[in-house]
Amino acid sequence: MVDVTPADAVPPAEVGEMELYHPHSWWTKYVFSQDAKVIAIQYSATATAIGLVALVLSWLMRLQLGFPGTFDFITPEAYYQFITMHGMIMVIYLLTALFLGGFGNYLIPLMVGARDMVFPYVNMLSYWVYLLAVLVLVSSFFAPGGPTGAGWTLYPPQAIMTGTPGGNDWGIILMLSSLILFIIGFTMGGLNYVVTVLQGRTRGMTLMRLPLTVWGIFTATVMALLAFPALFVACVMMLLDRLLGTSFFMPAIVEMGQQLQHSGGSPILFQHLFWFFGHPEVYIVALPAFGIVSDLISTHARKNIFGYRMMVWAIIAIGALSFVVWAHHMYVSGMHPYFGFFFATTTLIIAVPTAIKVYNWVLTLWRGDIHLSIPMLFALAFIVTFVNGGLTGLFLGNVVVDVPLSDTMFVVAHFHMVMGVAPILVIFGAIYHWYPKVTGRMLDETLGQFHFWVTFLGAYLIFFPMHYIGLIGVPRRYAELTDMTIMTESAHHLNSFISIIAFLVGFAQMVFLFNLIWSIRHGREAGGNPWRATTLEWQTPQTPPAHGNFGKELPIVYRWAYDYSVPGAKEDFIPQNVPGDFRPTREPA
Repeated sequence: MVDVTPADAVPPAEVGEMELYHPHSWWTKYVFSQDAKVIAIQYSATATAIGLVALVLSWLMRLQLGFPGTFDFITPEAYYQFITMHGMIMVIYLLTALFLGGFGNYLIPLMVGARDMVFPYVNMLSYWVYLLAVLVLVSSFFAPGGPTGAGWTLYPPQAIMTGTPGGNDWGIILMLSSLILFIIGFTMGGLNYVVTVLQGRTRGMTLMRLPLTVWGIFTATVMALLAFPALFVACVMMLLDRLLGTSFFMPAIVEMGQQLQHSGGSPILFQHLFWFFGHPEVYIVALPAFGIVSDLISTHARKNIFGYRMMVWAIIAIGALSFVVWAHHMYVSGMHPYFGFFFATTTLIIAVPTAIKVYNWVLTLWRGDIHLSIPMLFALAFIVTFVNGGLTGLFLGNVVVDVPLSDTMFVVAHFHMVMGVAPILVIFGAIYHWYPKVTGRMLDETLGQFHFWVTFLGAYLIFFPMHYIGLIGVPRRYAELTDMTIMTESAHHLNSFISIIAFLVGFAQMVFLFNLIWSIRHGREAGGNPWRATTLEWQTPQTPPAHGNFGKELPIVYRWAYDYSVPGAKEDFIPQNVPGDFRPTREPA
């Protein structure tokens, strides 16, 4: 693909430059900041902090499963609360916030050549509403009855009944309120991401010159703006059922011999609303990961991305198709076979554009000058892990296989490989890649190698055995498995093994956090463009970028984002803001 604009053919700017807000104090510069880069760091720090809470909760669950009856403080009620909070934090408050709030805020303005987000004040508000949502969620640990134990999917009717931890206390109320706040905050940020990509691009930056990272975040944001309202109204309606006695989701039901005031509600309606959000949410996390991996592979293999336009259309196709597969999560709820056939078919179809992306990554690597840097290792690990997780997803997308496996540990293993391990590998790769831009220093290579290998191999040692446990029928969401006849001796030993490995992998994350903090002052100086990359964020006059990103004049874009190893060029990369056509001239016949 050759996409070069002559220096004299770049169109003039259609509108003048935006007026930036300049902070007047330490508080308005670093706390109540309107600079997207500072907001990105705030999002990332908050998401990491709440993610560590979820990590501790997973350790507590593994203690109970691996060594049942050993720890008296892990009661069945507490176990269900740990499951609920771990799942919700990881999916919503960590992954979504990191990819869109963290990487979205930092990378979009820099990669499209903008001074800042289009609506900086609204962007600032989006972070503070997100922080409020996190604080409301954490407060449920200290509320009467503790957090909700309804499972991270919050299915009614049990979610708001007295038999469920937090169901008749503050737990479910705080969970639903936190989700409502999160969606409000995200909507503020999401509108910024979309408008900045569409309206804030610098001269010469056409849509088909955007880096795939921006395409991934942009498409995921549009999806989230369409999908999150379904979760929003589901949370509001369940709150009304819980507080005012309405019957949106609550049928006529008897509890402890007493007829409740509810009648006529549909629990299945909640499932439809939840999963209409819930399955696009998988791709709201995956699409930014796809885009980031594309940029990491191209940069560290020193080769242009294979099939750029195909990659863009695959991202858009995945986003569109993700809205017509949600009910494959509901096969066991009682579904007409024709609907089951439809959703099984669309589930298989969405694998096609996903496979296209995998093929293109592999063909990008083909005959590339591959540098096995830490970001590249994480990118390659993501491809392997996502393919492995996707293959088990093809099994679960079929009704006859999903029904017997639906409530087993097989689903836990699949879900974590696709939605847990794979995107987190991308997050780590992205942090190692862009940390030099954020801080001006490199992360320690030795600690990075240790972190990668323990995390990557440890993830497989955790979740591969879990597939086997699920295939023999061990159920998920059970606090006590000891006396079940289905629990063979091998399953007991594997549960203990998985728990030990989970603690080792968790320790590796502490090493990573140490590396992040230690390298801010002691890391090797990175320079402006240590990876010799082509995209605009590496072409800023200062590292870290100053307020306004690009100094006095915004860059002008003359080419696409993947001019690596171009014949005739002096270097093996040509930044987007460098004019000139370096195509080799054909010899006369």
